[in-house]
Amino acid sequence: PAGPGPGYRHRAGSAGPAEMLTCGPGRYFCTAGRGLEPFLAREVRARLGATEVDCVSGKVFFSAAAGPGELRKLRSGERLFLLLKKHRPLAVSGNKGKMLHEIKSLVIEEPKYWLDIISVWRNLHGHEGKKGDVVRENPLVLKRKSEEETNTASKRQKTEQEREVVSEECQVEAGERCVVPERISDQECQTESNTSSEDPSKDSGENHTANEQLSFSFRVSCRCSGAIAKILTSQEIGRAIGIALMKQCGWRADLRDPDLEIFVHLNDIHSVVGIPLFRLPLANREYIKTVGLRSTVAWTMASLAEIHAGALVLDPMCGLGTILLEAAKEWPEACYWGADISDSQLEGADVNIRTAGLMNKIELLKASVKALPLPSESFDTVISDIPFGKKFKIRNDAQLLPDILQEMERVIRVGGTIVLLLSQDLRKCMDDLTTCAGSDSPEAIADGTSETATAKAPSVDGNPSSVVNGVGESFLSSRQRRFGSLVPDGVYGVSLGKTEAFIYKYRKISAARN
Repeated sequence: PAGPGPGYRHRAGSAGPAEMLTCGPGRYFCTAGRGLEPFLAREVRARLGATEVDCVSGKVFFSAAAGPGELRKLRSGERLFLLLKKHRPLAVSGNKGKMLHEIKSLVIEEPKYWLDIISVWRNLHGHEGKKGDVVRENPLVLKRKSEEETNTASKRQKTEQEREVVSEECQVEAGERCVVPERISDQECQTESNTSSEDPSKDSGENHTANEQLSFSFRVSCRCSGAIAKILTSQEIGRAIGIALMKQCGWRADLRDPDLEIFVHLNDIHSVVGIPLFRLPLANREYIKTVGLRSTVAWTMASLAEIHAGALVLDPMCGLGTILLEAAKEWPEACYWGADISDSQLEGADVNIRTAGLMNKIELLKASVKALPLPSESFDTVISDIPFGKKFKIRNDAQLLPDILQEMERVIRVGGTIVLLLSQDLRKCMDDLTTCAGSDSPEAIADGTSETATAKAPSVDGNPSSVVNGVGESFLSSRQRRFGSLVPDGVYGVSLGKTEAFIYKYRKISAARN
């Protein structure tokens, strides 16, 4: 099986996880929304100097010698994990018991392995490892418990777990179900633990040992998809792993506020085990009080806009200002303007701007995107999420698009860029607007399948790939276009949860015609 990198699977004669912290880069993976994986791969290389970067659907694996402060600065990723295991997909069979045994073997290790992992995790968290803390506990604490210790532990577990919710579910960015294991009953724990080997060390410190074991809490979060999900549920897998860890390590299950979360993802591509580095996802920005567009998508749009020092950047439908906030935080040397016709949206944007401390960077004005009170060719960049769907109660959004695009074309300077987020319907309308009769079909051009279109994905450190989730870049001559001054410079498919959307990039090559 493919391993996660040197040092993370402890073997005799090899470096353990704790040693990895000082002798080389750590191995991580970060989840990403569909379509954002290439952008995240490019970001970890540029921001962290990452190596061994590997993109798969919904995740980017990488190695980096970076501290928590640098890792927390990632903007296009959802959640960051310390990688423990990365194996090939598990063989699927009709024998549930055999499959559960193989899954548990992915997680269960010698006590020394988990002590080292916890040490690395706590150091990355900035914990110093106080006396009595798990980092400096006697390894015997993590050894299998005797029957008497099990009885003591089970009573305490039952008391604690009576307060827990039976199960919790959450939606993850890739649309898969993430379920933490159901409450493990006292009877099940007792049954499982009775099969374990006895601990030969029985002395007067047994109660103290049990207390130390119970002082560390954990939760297992399992995502299961593909062939294995047809045989086992996430609840079954999470429960089996949870019981095994309680038996092996003596930890206490806590669904609400655990000390440690163990993440297990099983699909047709790989089997992955990791530990979240931070309690909150990277996508949760502390400087955004009221959330609008997903912050990772907003940052990605800004990263495509080629913002430079001294540039004037406009979002003519700014809403709550998420795009402007992401851009101003990352490229503070530019000046930003936001416009919107809605008073409530502008009020929310103003609160967000004040919360982020960017009052001197972002200006707001009330105006219609179809008639902006701004001089022609006055901005270097226009970035905007074109509102669509029931949320905004817009029924004729496709009919408004020509007027919106024409006004954007007017205010942008020659050589400037326009970056737009469009729905499926608006994408089709945009293709109709920007392609004349007799040219390649809009669908073929946008998908990069046309013979006359040159398609390529965003360059990741100078290494362009051929396609990004089936949506490539297209380059057309101005003779094919109704908006002749705007040349397409890229189309990227992204996910907004249950909704698919597209980021369109244009470059203005000449003065707009009347």
